[in-house]
Amino acid sequence: MFPKIKEASVPFLTTEQMIEVDRAMIEDYGILLIQMMENAGRNLAHLGRARFLSGDPSGKRVAVLAGVGGNGGGALVCARRLKNWGASVEVFVTKRHEDFTDIPGHQLRITRSMNIPSGIGAPPAEAQFDLVVDGIIGYSLKGAPYGTAADMIRWANRQSAPVLALDAPSGVDSSSGAAIDPVIDAAATMTLALPKEGLRAQSVRARVGELYLADISVPPELYAEPALRLQASAIFTQSEVVQLV
Repeated sequence: MFPKIKEASVPFLTTEQMIEVDRAMIEDYGILLIQMMENAGRNLAHLGRARFLSGDPSGKRVAVLAGVGGNGGGALVCARRLKNWGASVEVFVTKRHEDFTDIPGHQLRITRSMNIPSGIGAPPAEAQFDLVVDGIIGYSLKGAPYGTAADMIRWANRQSAPVLALDAPSGVDSSSGAAIDPVIDAAATMTLALPKEGLRAQSVRARVGELYLADISVPPELYAEPALRLQASAIFTQSEVVQLV
């Protein structure tokens, strides 16, 4: 379905290194957050369609769980794409629109312009879906999820539908690999640019599920710069999404 590459052939990043990648993308290369977010959400939708919706989202019910930051913004792009491809999508957010940061808030406005139903908090207990997309918390996790975010994680873990996590399952510390309760149990995780160090910790591999890596258009030479000193070329020559094995 997707090309498979060995984990050992790809560098893994700490949270601090991923922050430097984001900084360099924006400040040194002029590749803006909204562009990276679009790439992330498009690839997440593509993975969801191919891996969990039998290649055809038509009529399938998808719940997209989104936080107020960049992770939520990528999930909202995924919601828009799956809606365009025929899925019946519902969006559930952790806070009011006014609490979203600028670019994820822009993505939320787009979903509302498309009349994608949305609400604050977890879906109703009786709701049934074919796929749940986890965009609640990304690599910026600080402490245990609480409040609405925690309620949404617990709801997702009670569902029979597979959960597809963006970048890292919500509740997993992407540097240490610690699982901070409550934490998403994902059927698959699509991480971005390069995989995060915590995702290969044995203690969370079952929660990560199948591990995929998606291209968000980071120039390979960025990784080789003095702040990172990494070699990461030719990962996406065959596909914008690859599976790490």
